[in-house]
Amino acid sequence: MKKKKIFQYTYLAACSMLFICLFSSCKKDKEELPPKPVLNVGHIQLVFAHYVDGLTLQKDTMKYINQAGNEYEVDEVKYFISDVIFYASGGLAKQVTSIPIKYIDIDIPSTLTWNISETFPAGVYDSIAFRFGIIKSKNISNMFVNPPEVNLAWPEILGGGYHLMQINGKWKDSIQQIENFNSHIGLGRVINGNDTTFVDNSFPVSLANSGFTLVKNDTSKIQIIMNIESWYKTPYTYNHNHYGQMIMQNQEAMHILSANGYDVFTVGYKE
Repeated sequence: MKKKKIFQYTYLAACSMLFICLFSSCKKDKEELPPKPVLNVGHIQLVFAHYVDGLTLQKDTMKYINQAGNEYEVDEVKYFISDVIFYASGGLAKQVTSIPIKYIDIDIPSTLTWNISETFPAGVYDSIAFRFGIIKSKNISNMFVNPPEVNLAWPEILGGGYHLMQINGKWKDSIQQIENFNSHIGLGRVINGNDTTFVDNSFPVSLANSGFTLVKNDTSKIQIIMNIESWYKTPYTYNHNHYGQMIMQNQEAMHILSANGYDVFTVGYKE
């Protein structure tokens, strides 16, 4: 019995020593692991604002006059941008992949500030670019199932997919009666005899004077302004009296709005 007890004590002691050694070794290895490197990256926040003639848009107020002389008001502004790219010095480009298609709505404040979830290399960036709307190859019906995006569905008979933009408002016509207008852009449909062609009215935007410096572990805040009056002038004067209330089946009207869109967006503050 005595020998058996001595054996048990010896065995337990050996196990305890082994456990202590293993624990100490693991702890030592853990302590000796090199610290994780701090990545040289930062974040970007885009803030969307909507102006008319250099001042913040005032909704539901008949106070604006476009280049055609139409007195008008704006009640709703909704649109998509997509394929946002930040161009760094030296030609490097970083495209936003976390949200490839971004919805913006002046009546939903949460859509007006975009804290992009992914990080970007710190350094100097030359410019910002994106596509207004959604390119035809990606503008697919039923890809959105929840509001508010799903509410911008474009009729299947007109090509399907989604509106690129809805600007809804009112204007005083040639006899000073107040009429509704819907400046809607989506796929254009052109019928020529038995042939139907669908036209992509989305377009690329390269923001002038949009360079900025992203500081390590910081967030760059950049304001992007839609100048609403620019949809209705340069290079074409858009007249509500000529194009009327609804233009979803009028490719000529949508083409004019798209062509006028080249200078609609500008950069405000950069922080």
